This record gives sequence, structure tokens and C-alpha cells, in this order.
Amino acid sequence: MTQALFLLMPENHQASNAIDSVYLAACQIAEQHYRQQKLVYIHCNDKQQAYAIDELLWQFEPSAFVPHNLKGEGPAQGSPVEIGFDKLGPNKSRQVLINLADQAPHFAVNLAQIIDFVANDDALKGIARKRYREYQTLGCQVTTQALAK
Repeated sequence: MTQALFLLMPENHQASNAIDSVYLAACQIAEQHYRQQKLVYIHCNDKQQAYAIDELLWQFEPSAFVPHNLKGEGPAQGSPVEIGFDKLGPNKSRQVLINLADQAPHFAVNLAQIIDFVANDDALKGIARKRYREYQTLGCQVTTQALAK
């Protein structure tokens, strides 16, 4: 059964930076899984968000290198971290999905682990609640956990 983990963003993040905080946390989690030699797919809403995550993965930690590429780019065998936004999901089998999209993607059940976020913003919390229910409908086991500061 696919495990979906919702990470609750810390309350001390300002609402104006809620999205930036989620993006940074997604990059940090992608790095952690890469270091554990897991293949990661970061799912975005659209091309603009995918490009923003691509750029942030180059910059978020000066001493860290996370090999990544946008879906359809990079080496034929793919990078350890792939970023995409279409409804088909990753080009090859991956263990971890980091979802940054507003909806739970239907292909999520094809991955063992899903990481999702609950931003510290009331409107974004409502969207996260909807995704929580969508994962349950897809048959995922859903849990929540506070993101360590």
C-alpha cells in the first residue's frame, strides 16, 4: 500500500513565505532521499513551478549537489531526481513522490512513498485537506507529521 505523509510546516513561517518554505522543504527532502540512493519524482502544478524547483535545487544549499533534471531532459537513464508536471508522472520507476501540485496525482499509487505538505496558510491548508481526502480515495495510507524546524 502506498504511504502518503503530510508534513505540517512550522507555525513560525510567515504566510507570505508559505510557498517558498514548502519549496525549500521539498528540495531538502529530495536531497535526503537522494543521499539514501532513492529515486525521487517531484510533481508540480505547471511548467513555471517545475522550473522554479529546478532552479532552487541548484541554489538551496551551496555545499549540496542533487543531480536532477526536468522530465524529458537530461541523460537517457534519468537523474536521481526528476521534476515534472504532466498527468503521466515519472518516465521510469521511482520510490518517492514529492507532490507540490494542488491535486493528488492519480499515478501516485504507483510509488511506494508520497511526501506532501500543509503550508502555514489558511487557503493552502484547505487545498491540502482536499489532497488528503484524494489520497485516501486512491487507497493510500495517509499520516501527518510536523516538519522538524
